Amino acid sequence: MKILVSLKRVADPDNANKIKVTPQKIETTGLEFKPNPFDEYAVETALRLTENAANTKQRLGEVTVVTFGPKEAESTLRAALATGADKAIRVDATDDALDGDLVARALAKLIETEKPDLVLLGKQEVEGDANQVAQLLAEYLGWPQATFAGSIKSEGDTALLVGREIDGGTMNLRVTLPAVVSVDLRIVAPRSVQSVHTKADHAYPEGVRFAALMAIMAAKKKSLTEVKLTDLTGDVGLKIKYTGFEPPPARKAGVKVKSVSELVEKLKTEAKVL
Repeated sequence: MKILVSLKRVADPDNANKIKVTPQKIETTGLEFKPNPFDEYAVETALRLTENAANTKQRLGEVTVVTFGPKEAESTLRAALATGADKAIRVDATDDALDGDLVARALAKLIETEKPDLVLLGKQEVEGDANQVAQLLAEYLGWPQATFAGSIKSEGDTALLVGREIDGGTMNLRVTLPAVVSVDLRIVAPRSVQSVHTKADHAYPEGVRFAALMAIMAAKKKSLTEVKLTDLTGDVGLKIKYTGFEPPPARKAGVKVKSVSELVEKLKTEAKVL
């Protein structure tokens, strides 16, 4: 199976409290960049689908990672290569020159060249949480799609049985390949991904894998190519524009009540919820 994974670097979500909101922009200067967590889950899913878990050093398929970003974003791609991806592509662009629709359109053109059997993405990126690219991409390609995947079972590498996380449970959906799938957190649980190459009762360690030092060194020799955004699409206009930013209003301090009757009265007269 040939898989393409879209991967984006984001400001470290663990330090979100250090982000500053100005009228002009969301200021993340000084924060370390890390791979978008949901995209890391997509990379891990691709690796599990293209290997025998008994020998994870042998890739039984091809995994390509692609990112949209400046030269500095190549470190994110190298990290994915170190964990097992075969090659990487960087589409030269800056974050302020991109939106979900432009990324989807450019990815669609890139896919025409790469011809993957499956495109995997994180369900959303943690900076904007827009949750747009996977759905738009599937529409532009005319491919079947499954979103919010919490489990994937490969059926002969020609179809996937996808367990989609929905309110109150899971929806099982079978999609034929080629297809677009976006993944959620539970996709990296020990038994969430079943490939045709791995025994059905195998359990992976929880979460994503980390690269050993030798793999990090070897990743420097793997293919990483640059593509110009304008080579993929002549229309680089944005459909989404941000006109301003402001933090949410400060919340009033809470009050303590002495009795249930006082609470009910305040809910009626002040909160007006009863």
